[in-house]
Amino acid sequence: MLVRLIVCVLGFSPLGFCLCAAAATNAVRVSISDGMLIGSEDKATGVRSFKGIPFAQPPVGALRWREPQPVMRWEGERKATEFGPRCMQRRVFDDMVFRSNGMSEDCLYLNVWTPAKSASERLPVLLYFYGGGFVAGDGSEPRYDGTSMAQKGIVTVTANYRLNVFGRLAHPELTAESPHKASGNYSFLDQHAALRWVRANIAAFGGDPDRITIAGESAGSASVSAHMASPLSRDLIAGAIGESGAMLAARGGIITLAEAEQAGEAFTRSIGAESLAELRALPAERLLELAGSYQAPGLYIVVDGYFLAKTPDEVFAAAEQAKVPLLAGSNSEELSFASLLQGQAPTVENYKRVVETLFGAHAERLLQRYPATSEEEVRKAGTELASDIFMGYSTWRWVEVHARSSDQPVFYYYYAHPRPPLRNDPTAPVSSGAVHSAEIEYALGNLDTNEVFAWTQDDYQVSRLMQAYFANFIKSGNANGEGLPSWPTYHSASFPRLIIDTNPRVVPDERRAKYQLLDAVHSAR
Repeated sequence: MLVRLIVCVLGFSPLGFCLCAAAATNAVRVSISDGMLIGSEDKATGVRSFKGIPFAQPPVGALRWREPQPVMRWEGERKATEFGPRCMQRRVFDDMVFRSNGMSEDCLYLNVWTPAKSASERLPVLLYFYGGGFVAGDGSEPRYDGTSMAQKGIVTVTANYRLNVFGRLAHPELTAESPHKASGNYSFLDQHAALRWVRANIAAFGGDPDRITIAGESAGSASVSAHMASPLSRDLIAGAIGESGAMLAARGGIITLAEAEQAGEAFTRSIGAESLAELRALPAERLLELAGSYQAPGLYIVVDGYFLAKTPDEVFAAAEQAKVPLLAGSNSEELSFASLLQGQAPTVENYKRVVETLFGAHAERLLQRYPATSEEEVRKAGTELASDIFMGYSTWRWVEVHARSSDQPVFYYYYAHPRPPLRNDPTAPVSSGAVHSAEIEYALGNLDTNEVFAWTQDDYQVSRLMQAYFANFIKSGNANGEGLPSWPTYHSASFPRLIIDTNPRVVPDERRAKYQLLDAVHSAR
């Protein structure tokens, strides 16, 4: 014990971890490549957490709109018990709750939760990317908390990445100064830098760098598909999980570097800036204010010749993506009919007119697959069509193409369990389906971090089921395990899909014909 204490004080540990002798602080130390960290241990769970760890230099000043740069090694001990700042963003989504230390352009921090007691355990690793449309989100959100997954024997990591104009701006001057002659994909490059950090350092936390599963929801899910396609990332991962969204058949579109540069120049002119130097001189808050609701950099992925040499569709079609197990799916009510009709009454006439406007010559076939002859049917068909356009189709395409172009197991789900009533207003209307992002707390075992809803035993049952499938997949590449309904891999015999609700069951994909039609429409455009 005396030797252990001396080692702890000196800042070294042959096992990676060092539990401080001062029980009142319950501090835990770990030495990584950049220096010594002081984290904490939750006495109730035994999970050790290290928050606010820098994985790149602050992207400020001359580093604004630069590829993330390696961290400068620090001297002494660095406290890692609080989340770092969240990246610059506007208040866009009401369901986002942050535990971060404010907001700052200096935001490239990650968080680690580990059940390991020594660096020799070599546990599987989950690296999770938050959602938010590339305009909002943060690794500190309680729904992404890693404690519950760590209790399942998984070293869990959340990482921040630059958003909106800070993470998505391309410009000819940026391209010219880049050593890779690329610009516009800083959000993805931040995620890649976090992945490389995990590969280099996670063994010190008891994780196995060769067993990293990347996962995410919405924009985070789309990011996972992009990393599977990227020559930078695809050899660094062991598995992939996608919840609602993919960069295949991307709704916002894939654009060339030249197109992205043009959009960046247009933005620069719109705010009266004449040079990159002027843009970099703007305070972060002022730049965010000027950017306003401008989202063009956030809606596209750039084929920049560096992070992506081809579109994700081209990469997967050529079977050049990461050949790893994939678990992915979407929700039953990603969007409602009201979003499709944009405030119009749900009449058959309005529904038909909107579909015709959206799909032109293809509208009649869409109306046959999503038919509606009454207001009630408009609500149902409109919700299905809106959900498929928004997230369902692109996620299906990702599953379909990966299953066809790789020999790896693919698990496909359809999440259909609606949230319960509000805790403080049980009479408020509730959705009949699973809305976009509703599954996150269930999948990561974090229902208790969300006090908005009056969770029931049914909710905890669904959460235990979904988290168990996810945990099994992260550990072995196979979602199946003892006590769980059998979940067959996606194959051409019946294209099975697991329905996740209070009555979990595997059925042939009944939406396949709809997705195939949307695929044909997408290809024809």
